[in-house]
Amino acid sequence: MTTPLSLHVGAKLTPVELDPVSRMDLIKYAGASGDYNPIHTIDDEAQKLGLPGIIAHGMWTMGNVSKLFSPFHEEGFIKDYSVRFKGMVMLDDVITLRAEMLDRQDNLLHFNVTATNQAEKTVIEGKVVFELIS
Repeated sequence: MTTPLSLHVGAKLTPVELDPVSRMDLIKYAGASGDYNPIHTIDDEAQKLGLPGIIAHGMWTMGNVSKLFSPFHEEGFIKDYSVRFKGMVMLDDVITLRAEMLDRQDNLLHFNVTATNQAEKTVIEGKVVFELIS
């Protein structure tokens, strides 16, 4: 099994493919986050604003990116995390999460992270700093 200690610059974490985005995912996230904007749960409201249908909360997608680091929870933690939202995530999209190590400074591992849909369109790109527990 790969551990953060064995990673090198250019190493890629095992990609994570999420289940297709469901309406229930977005309803649950709305409740958990307090973001009840109807573009995330009601088709008619999303369409009134010119969207093809409901879209996932950007922060729902961002939060899922952290799943790339879940296997390493005993070895460290996400110290810093920033993303740019590059595209919309639609109902039934299948999102794949990826991370590649850019740099290592002592116990800090720097990663580029991306989330892409089934058409390989990037919906999120960003950076994560993972700190190893000494």
